[in-house]
Amino acid sequence: MINTDKAYLLGLIIGGGTFGNAEDVFSIRLPFKKWGSYIDNPQRAGQISRDIMGVVSPMFRNTYGLIVSFEASENVWNILCDGDTSLLKADLQNYGISCDGELRANADISLVCAELVDDNLKRRFVAGLADSIGSMAKSQRRFTDENQILSLEIKGHNFKFVCDLCRLLHSINCIPDQVNWNHPNIHCTNNPYYTTWNKGFKLRILLDQYARFGAFAFRTKAESSVENRNLQQQTHTALPCPEQRVNVTPSCIHPAENDTLLPELIRGGHYIHYRHFCAVLGCEHAPYDKITAEFSRLGELIIPFPIQCRDSILQIEAIIAGDPLLAGRNYSDISVSVSSLLAQFENDRNALLYGTTLENGYPIREVLQAVAYIIATDNELFGKRPKRYIEIIERHIKNDSALSVAIRKPDLLTPLIILGNGRGVLVGAENPKVYAKLVTHSPDNCYKLQVRPITEEDLRNAE
Repeated sequence: MINTDKAYLLGLIIGGGTFGNAEDVFSIRLPFKKWGSYIDNPQRAGQISRDIMGVVSPMFRNTYGLIVSFEASENVWNILCDGDTSLLKADLQNYGISCDGELRANADISLVCAELVDDNLKRRFVAGLADSIGSMAKSQRRFTDENQILSLEIKGHNFKFVCDLCRLLHSINCIPDQVNWNHPNIHCTNNPYYTTWNKGFKLRILLDQYARFGAFAFRTKAESSVENRNLQQQTHTALPCPEQRVNVTPSCIHPAENDTLLPELIRGGHYIHYRHFCAVLGCEHAPYDKITAEFSRLGELIIPFPIQCRDSILQIEAIIAGDPLLAGRNYSDISVSVSSLLAQFENDRNALLYGTTLENGYPIREVLQAVAYIIATDNELFGKRPKRYIEIIERHIKNDSALSVAIRKPDLLTPLIILGNGRGVLVGAENPKVYAKLVTHSPDNCYKLQVRPITEEDLRNAE
């Protein structure tokens, strides 16, 4: 039987719990980062220690007979549990949770959720999760300080865990604002050669919404919630999922869509929006009509080439050499005036360059972003991203009105190559009639989209 203390502890344990190799080695990792750093904020760190010893310790002692201590590094706190863990393990195993490694990576919380029979128990379980993996950093916001967010950050590839947690939050009217699924279609929409897509899940809740329906047991988390909400000018309420906007933008096919780390239900699919995952997972709160409405224009939304890939010339050349479709092209080398490209953009921001019809070609906005990357100085870049690309171009034209860039134009609509300054960019074309023919629906799930590789024949038959 679950009481309020056990509900909280199960949330805390599932959120951060880890079993070590030795039989009774169990700890709870709290990835507080700079928010909980004893170097950056010693006063908050002192309160965190009091929360652990004053809130968590008595619960563990009374519920599982375990003695709690803690250790802290600059970015991570660890709650250390000493004693016989057999009662704790028996509880977890009774709920179908394997006592091995990081629990949340593979935990199925459906049996736990079934025993959370009232809103108070649900809120206590969620409070345990929020105290362990809920990020309270002020940078967790939607665009500006006006929309403060609580972000539940979950490692691994446990899509079912995230979906079940989302359902649980809905059941207490704590409606999530967004789910960033751990998938390449979320974490790298423009560049299929970007390999570090495995960034975990972020289940994001408006802090105002959480304040009304959720809870914290840590005083530090509750105080940060108040501080962050005070940055807002007004109170915000989340809309039910079917009523929220579904704003779909183009995304590229990524080879990791077939990664074996992904569960079978998700693997092999391409996803056009974070709510598209909800539909494939069968969530009752998914906006099915809004997702399926976008299926009529999949050729505009799914790009089999990089929308934009920025790197060194050597790396761009290696990418081309490693892809038979790109390596087999005949390229025309042209020098293009940067000022003429800017003038074309100002005349028509949706212009397509070097196409074979009015409906295909390379988007001028993507070409200009590539040009800005090529001509920028190092301090005009965030990593590989130009800072305000139009301003960069205008500055450089002002210094050199005859500025030009080298472009390699392929004989078919494979990526355009822009080179210079030791850098290179691949820019994919819009080609909706061709791309639409690559997409089919999974026979096992009508919401799951599958995309076959594009061929030279596809591109030649379009001419």
